[in-house]
Amino acid sequence: MRVLSNVIVLSALIAGAAFADTNPATAPATPATTPAAGSAAPAEAGSDVKPEDMPTAIRMRRLEERTQALKERTWQLKARIQMLKEQMLGGGVGAQALITHDNQMGSSFRLIKLVYTLDGTQVLTQSDDTADTLYKVKSFDVLNGPIAPGNHTLTMVATYRGHGYGVFEYLSKFTFTARNTSTFTATEGKVTKVDCRGFEKSASLPMEKRSAIDCNVSELEPEKPASPTQTTPGSTPLPAPANGAQPQPTTTPAPAGK
Repeated sequence: MRVLSNVIVLSALIAGAAFADTNPATAPATPATTPAAGSAAPAEAGSDVKPEDMPTAIRMRRLEERTQALKERTWQLKARIQMLKEQMLGGGVGAQALITHDNQMGSSFRLIKLVYTLDGTQVLTQSDDTADTLYKVKSFDVLNGPIAPGNHTLTMVATYRGHGYGVFEYLSKFTFTARNTSTFTATEGKVTKVDCRGFEKSASLPMEKRSAIDCNVSELEPEKPASPTQTTPGSTPLPAPANGAQPQPTTTPAPAGK
């Protein structure tokens, strides 16, 4: 009887396998085509789903991805700031630059525009098309702060408008330009002082050749902060007592003897 039962079971298995091979359409769907309940939908189908309708797991994963992207962006910005700081300060105590411009032009010239450029970057621009106020400023602070150690190129352009009275009133119709380029070396731990001035050359020259700019470069030691004054303990006098009373000395009681 056992042999007969085994033969019946084996026949049933063979018949089932043959039935599955001849009817592939009835085969169960694979997990790739039929997602399980609670699993993420395909990207194409989920693109129209509102964030509040998404499962909590998907929303949390998206928040984590955005948070990670923001962290990476923050790290990049910090690295950029550090690199710019090292470029400006030279990786050490850095160098300092103090650049000034003095307006020493005569009364026949009125300053209407002043432009200073350091290593290709404008650091000062002043203009006055009416020629009413700018010429009255006698000194300009061009740059006062840290600078990268090394060689630098300073370019200055000053534009003037002629000024005169009576028969010389026609000078207001003309403008004159003075240009110059100065190079200097900033030393780390030092202050490089560049004093520039716009001045008028000899009156024997034609008007268009009188305006000029020159610069004088010097190096200074940086100012050190004043050290705090140290006092010896007990050297500070006591304040005067009120009503002229004499201060009473304070005594410390001796410990009681055993």
